[in-house]
Amino acid sequence: MGGGGPKPEHLLVILPFDAPTAIFDRIRRNHPHIKITFRQLHFTDTPWKARSQVPSEIFHDATLLLTLSALPPSPKDCPKLELIHCTSAGTDHLANSPIYTDTTIPLTSSSGIHGPQIAEWILMTMLTSSHHYNILHQWQTSHSRGNADKRGLGLLRRFHDKVGQRLGVLGYGSIGRQVANVAKAMGMNIIAYTARARPTPESKHDTNFIVPGTGDPTGEIPTAWYSGTSKAKLHEFLAQDIDHLLISIPLTEKTTHLLAEEEFEILSKRNAFISNISRGAIISQPALIAALKAYDSHHTSSLQDTDDDNNNNNDSFAIGLETDMKTDTSIPGLRGAALDVTDPEPLPKDDALWDAPNCIITPHISGLGSAYVDRCFQVLEVNLERRERGEGLINLVDRGKGY
Repeated sequence: MGGGGPKPEHLLVILPFDAPTAIFDRIRRNHPHIKITFRQLHFTDTPWKARSQVPSEIFHDATLLLTLSALPPSPKDCPKLELIHCTSAGTDHLANSPIYTDTTIPLTSSSGIHGPQIAEWILMTMLTSSHHYNILHQWQTSHSRGNADKRGLGLLRRFHDKVGQRLGVLGYGSIGRQVANVAKAMGMNIIAYTARARPTPESKHDTNFIVPGTGDPTGEIPTAWYSGTSKAKLHEFLAQDIDHLLISIPLTEKTTHLLAEEEFEILSKRNAFISNISRGAIISQPALIAALKAYDSHHTSSLQDTDDDNNNNNDSFAIGLETDMKTDTSIPGLRGAALDVTDPEPLPKDDALWDAPNCIITPHISGLGSAYVDRCFQVLEVNLERRERGEGLINLVDRGKGY
């Protein structure tokens, strides 16, 4: 650096939001050598193409780029670019860009910022399903206590809390670690799965960005840790009596349709509930629909038989109590799913997934929140400081792995 301090930098920010002026002021105070240029760009059908709103000339002098999706059209348009920070956790939407495929410009993600809000979405939808909140809402809207709804009462009495249930986390990153943190407080048992083995205590540490006070920084929560990239290793993990499976792995060529008929058959041992906040294409949606329908068909029939028996005995309170404490292994399929991602997005109006039983679908919003933008910039600011000290970057994307 010599005696002149850090070299001048030009940070280009391209986002679909209004300019975060307070954050820009913070960066200017802490890094007065950085010039900031902002452009607002809404989503496009080809994510990494900026089109006319952001002409290629604007990239020429940029040394730093913070973006959701817009990238320079070609390497020759960004001769000075030294760092790209993406405001999403995944970067698969950029993988076909020439900047991604034909350069080695360091690319960092915002992995780690989504843990708190996405964990809340996962727990919210998990509990909404298990507590049959749709029934309670129907009673409220009809101004009723539900005394005449014997089937609804039966479902509520079959409810089992989460104590002792097993959460399998497929992809133990920042989101999975925060879900594990909260689920453990609810009394759940946590097991983890990662592609790379974590044989030592140090290897289980989270080395990416962590929202203070959240997650599992040292990787101590799981009672068992599985790893590998083969079907056999995945199936070994799925066979561990999982009651709730969280999918939090990146979408790559290898993980596309990673979970299909065979995997759902293994999970049907406990009629698992599935939460997917990663990418829709990780799941085979036709296979998921079939597994949900299989459970619903048999479970509805079982409930009807129980209703008939209890009506004969005039004891509606007994509905479901006998089966409340165990999983009926004679029932096939999956008991439910919560999907914040689908394939494709947006999901066509006539797609069969909309009407799949016991399936909650939201439009890829689990990561949204008032802290989202600030945390994206926090990751960049950590790396700005590390660059100035000559240290390695956090959240660095490995283009070979795709994440």
